[in-house]
Amino acid sequence: MTAPAAKPADTRGLAGQTIGDTTICSVNQTQLIYRGYEIADLAANATFEEVAHLLLVGHKPSGDELAAFSAELVSMRAISDIVRDTVVKIANEAPDAHPMSVLRTAISMAGHVDTICEDNTPDAELTKAKRLTAMIPTIIGAHQMALEGKTPVDPDPTLSHAANLLWCMTGEKPGEIATKVMDVSLILYAEHDFNASTFTSRVIASTMADMHSAVCGAIGALKGPLHGGANEAAMDMLAEIMEAVEGGSTAEAWLQDAFTTKRKLMGFGHRVYKNGDHRAGILRDWGLKYAAQENPAAQKWFDLGDEVQAIMMREKNIHPNVDYPCGMTYYAMGIPVPQYTPIFVASRVTGWCAHIMEQHQNNRIIRPLAHYTGPELTNWND
Repeated sequence: MTAPAAKPADTRGLAGQTIGDTTICSVNQTQLIYRGYEIADLAANATFEEVAHLLLVGHKPSGDELAAFSAELVSMRAISDIVRDTVVKIANEAPDAHPMSVLRTAISMAGHVDTICEDNTPDAELTKAKRLTAMIPTIIGAHQMALEGKTPVDPDPTLSHAANLLWCMTGEKPGEIATKVMDVSLILYAEHDFNASTFTSRVIASTMADMHSAVCGAIGALKGPLHGGANEAAMDMLAEIMEAVEGGSTAEAWLQDAFTTKRKLMGFGHRVYKNGDHRAGILRDWGLKYAAQENPAAQKWFDLGDEVQAIMMREKNIHPNVDYPCGMTYYAMGIPVPQYTPIFVASRVTGWCAHIMEQHQNNRIIRPLAHYTGPELTNWND
């Protein structure tokens, strides 16, 4: 008796396909590695500036290298008047514009005033990568402050990258625990091999387009709710469940209805990680530490999150990804939900730029083939 033919693998979305080599990052079921260093090791022992140097320059910095790199980032934090004025104008005249769209526009405009924008040589690209890393928190902060009717603040040269991001968004110096939580979240989000936005940046770079263009494309990809926007969507989902619970229902009832109606539940599952996202537990632990020290009322979100997670494991055997605790953690810190994904950009831009440089240095245009499933050949005059 002939055995039935095996069901062909579903390769839509390039699932399971290896499409290139990289020295930057390795993602597998048990580890997430940045240039040889595992993510839990980095989250526990490194700063974001050290990780940015690791990704962009290519190696762990010495003390002197880190000092010089950090000082260079600080010197590049200011944004030009045209970028700042445009961001403020959008906030005032189109307050409902998505912050990711505003950030994309700001980066495009920054390219216009960068004298080396079109220079794809290694030294120029490293300089542009540093500039983008340094200025994105300033752009995010200017937009958020303008949305609140406040005058944007200048970057603070005495603060770390993570602390300066919070300062630019609020005009208030963050405490030690808030700075640490933000620093860890930036480390966790910095790089993740050929994900949708990084692959987008490499496709654009493969045409030998400039770094600003590639980063703008990556921002567009990250904006989507199935990618970077998942942290916003996860928090919106939890808020909906919390409203139902406080209205007399239960998380169990809400989820069972979602299962019945086949609603997509955000913050769960991952294309690569089938046994759990290594980053999720790390960020959850820091979120809980922040809540315990600074915002005890936020504990209810983590309690609800744990309940939802337990139901998802019991009913669907699906683990949370890093976007799930990210939503709760940023919410506990008082960060507006629409800014969650721009903060993701403040981190991931280091990974994108590393990949753009790698693509340019060993380039072949990315041009896959397609499997045509349209109509058969037809004569136009028939």
